[in-house]
Amino acid sequence: MSGIERKDIRKIVIACDAGMGSSVMLATQVRRQLKGEGIEVVHTPVNSIPGDADVVLCHAGLAARARAVISAKAPDTVLIPFQVFIGDPAVTRLIDAIKKGGTVDA
Repeated sequence: MSGIERKDIRKIVIACDAGMGSSVMLATQVRRQLKGEGIEVVHTPVNSIPGDADVVLCHAGLAARARAVISAKAPDTVLIPFQVFIGDPAVTRLIDAIKKGGTVDA
């Protein structure tokens, strides 16, 4: 899937290699920035991405694994790869698109 309307985003999953550490840190940051938006933000290992994820954020180095999991479990999920865990432009674009409404693009 290439995009999702803001109104259809109910769950964002931050996936990392083990589902600990880095994904927890980013999930906390995203959760804080989206407080009051009615969106659940969780973290998980990349191999355990749940089928009810609307948007998945993962490090670019794990994107191929994430795509494989998403294809099998939730083909309509939008995958947004990023390069750095704090201050990455892809994460900033996601947060801005959600707060302003409209479409969140992969």
